[in-house]
Amino acid sequence: MGLLVMILGLVLFFATHVFTTKREARAQAIARLGEGTYKILYTLVSLAGLVLIVWGFGHYRSSGWIDVWYPPKAMKHIAVALMLPAVILVVASYLRGRIYATLKHPMLAGLKLWAAAHLLANGDLGSIILFGSFLGWAVYDRISLKHRTDPGGPPIPVGGVTNDLIAVGVGLVAYVALAFAFHPVVIGVPVVGV
Repeated sequence: MGLLVMILGLVLFFATHVFTTKREARAQAIARLGEGTYKILYTLVSLAGLVLIVWGFGHYRSSGWIDVWYPPKAMKHIAVALMLPAVILVVASYLRGRIYATLKHPMLAGLKLWAAAHLLANGDLGSIILFGSFLGWAVYDRISLKHRTDPGGPPIPVGGVTNDLIAVGVGLVAYVALAFAFHPVVIGVPVVGV
């Protein structure tokens, strides 16, 4: 049951996100509904999808675990190492500096690293579906960005190396918080000692 709920959540979550890549359809929806209503609906459907993903995955982990393969222990250590640059890249997407200018889409690069790291460390069906879906979507979205004709949101100024240093510092703090507080408490899986 949990796996099906998670998959339904993934469908809702990614349907909204894929819809935004269809720029003409998105523009028509905004024209019909108004920008505010569109954003509210987008947020509600995405949030509903996210809640179903979290609930479904949690239920699956507690009662319906299905092993597909057994990753070597080294994969877990590689995943822990990959998560540091993944977190820094996500932060760098907001503190725009040379990292942002070089990668153009550090959020998607960070998401791809996060998903790939978790695919390496987890061999169960639910994890493969969950993290594989996020990896697939990030690849799709990066490709779709190359074909968009509109600029998306308003341009945000790009800073210099100082923004990169701040992104690395904030990323390190966020990484430690995620690894030592969030992951073991909220996810129920310790990162250290696995």
